[in-house]
Amino acid sequence: MRRRFVIEAVMVATYGQLLVPSRPVDYIIPYSTIMELYDMKEGPEPVMDDPDDDRHVKQKIGELIEFFAEPLNKKKIERALQVPWRESSPLLLNDNVSFIVIHAIDNAQYGETFDPIETEQILTAMKYQVPLLTDQLELQDRIIEAEVPVQVFDIEDFEYAVEVGTELDWETSRDL
Repeated sequence: MRRRFVIEAVMVATYGQLLVPSRPVDYIIPYSTIMELYDMKEGPEPVMDDPDDDRHVKQKIGELIEFFAEPLNKKKIERALQVPWRESSPLLLNDNVSFIVIHAIDNAQYGETFDPIETEQILTAMKYQVPLLTDQLELQDRIIEAEVPVQVFDIEDFEYAVEVGTELDWETSRDL
């Protein structure tokens, strides 16, 4: 059984272990986070503090941009962008990893507590009832404080989430 997680595109480029999971995984990625990749790759702001790490991650971001721009993948994404909340057909990276791009729409439901990208991730996780995977501890804290009904995992707990996390009961596990 494939595991599904909502995630920002940059997290996939930043954390290589996400591309070699122990079980098959579908990453549900809001389209707006793919657009952020272009700004991160070309922007003056470093993605990582260490210059060598920053160069490496920006190279991986470039590779991910190229993957999404491949003709078949681009066509799948463009179809999804025609209707709000439509998901693309799976974009296969390898036998264990595929991406599903969502044309998420920020409806300002959580606008005071979360930025538009965070809101899209949260709404996507709620809509598809799948966990949100992030490395942002402050986002995790705000989700808990706002009592948002989504399951959230830290990237450090990725293997745990793949193995057992999505098998937990949706309502009880969001409080863990």
